[in-house]
Amino acid sequence: MSSIEGDLLHTVTADNISDQRRGLGKAMVWGSAGLCAALAIWQMMYETGRVASGFETWRPILYAYVLWAFALCAAQVIVNGEKGKRTLFVLPAALFVISLVVFPLLFALYISFTDWNLASPNGPQPNGWDNMVQMWNDGFYWNALKNMVYYVLAVSVEYVIAFGLALLLNAQIRARKFFRVVFLLPLMLSPVAVSWMIGKSMLEVRFGPISRLIRELGFEPSFFGNPEIARFMIMAMDAWTFIPFMMIMLLAGLQALPSEVIEASKVDGASGWQSFKEVIFPLMLPVSVTAVVIRIIFKLKLADVIINVTSGGPGGATDSVTSFIFREYRDRSNVGYGTLLAMVYLVLIVIFVTLLLKLVSRWMERPA
Repeated sequence: MSSIEGDLLHTVTADNISDQRRGLGKAMVWGSAGLCAALAIWQMMYETGRVASGFETWRPILYAYVLWAFALCAAQVIVNGEKGKRTLFVLPAALFVISLVVFPLLFALYISFTDWNLASPNGPQPNGWDNMVQMWNDGFYWNALKNMVYYVLAVSVEYVIAFGLALLLNAQIRARKFFRVVFLLPLMLSPVAVSWMIGKSMLEVRFGPISRLIRELGFEPSFFGNPEIARFMIMAMDAWTFIPFMMIMLLAGLQALPSEVIEASKVDGASGWQSFKEVIFPLMLPVSVTAVVIRIIFKLKLADVIINVTSGGPGGATDSVTSFIFREYRDRSNVGYGTLLAMVYLVLIVIFVTLLLKLVSRWMERPA
């Protein structure tokens, strides 16, 4: 086989697609899309009482969406030929993400403006902006948002501790591998297990071993009775669980640093602090920023430790937004209002993380 023939095997030629074939493909897509949209609009009007007949569930709309997805995939091949087959490697995954993310998000947006209590037999009833007004006047929700500021700021302390541990485990010390395993143990535990093992057992006021020891020393333990102490204990338990996560990322970054640069700083007479300040820390900035941003994202959904240990108490002092929303669902069965709180919190998270990433990007690109 000549080299020219071998090159042609890897060349995709343009398909000769007729106008009738293109029209058929477009008709398939738009026809199935119109059917899906019409059924969805009709069902929505039925749910809101604007029409008398409709489906008992939204399952027919799901079937219509699946029909549209198959028609869209088939139309890619009908309209684009061989090039359309390439799209099929990505398009089904995108449609699957839409079905699992976009549709539930739209449904959540709908029930955010309804009065839906699971104890009521009437189901979701549209109530306009009542949930928004209730949220605006809900002091406990704003208190939970304020607590999230404290929890996010605690990440800076966690970063300092994690960096110190990473430097220690990167040094030439005895039993270094043993200490690496020991410091990683909290990361292997579930936050729920940590909350029960420490918050509900060791720090229990009446029978916990630490509380008994403090009582034997002549003091009265109050780990979760004082608002400030309770908030600090929640931060400490959450930090104990996730500091190893930041530590392992920073340790990997330290081991990837070029040893020649560090040795050159020592040859130039730099002290340990100068070598860290002028060489190690600047080189570690990309890893540090990544670790801190990921940790903040984890911190924004803090709930499990709070729910198991304090349930937001005392007086909402330890509440996070997620734990507060959880109690709206579980204790009050208030699905409509709880969903609105979750949607507002989602918008705040998107805005906060977007601004954070932009600020970090500008800070990293600034001239040294």
